[in-house]
Amino acid sequence: MIRNALEPWHLVVLLVVCLVVFGSKKLPDMARSLGKSARILKAESRAMRSEDDRGSR
Repeated sequence: MIRNALEPWHLVVLLVVCLVVFGSKKLPDMARSLGKSARILKAESRAMRSEDDRGSR
């Protein structure tokens, strides 16, 4: 049941709902801010890992 939980038509429906709710003008800004947040999260997690490596030596 859960193995086939995300099929291609689910993504299409999700995209259509996002377009209706947020509008086409706000979606690029939202995607840009989401990407920026993901990069910050990735950099912070790398910094935490490097601190752990230095502290255990």
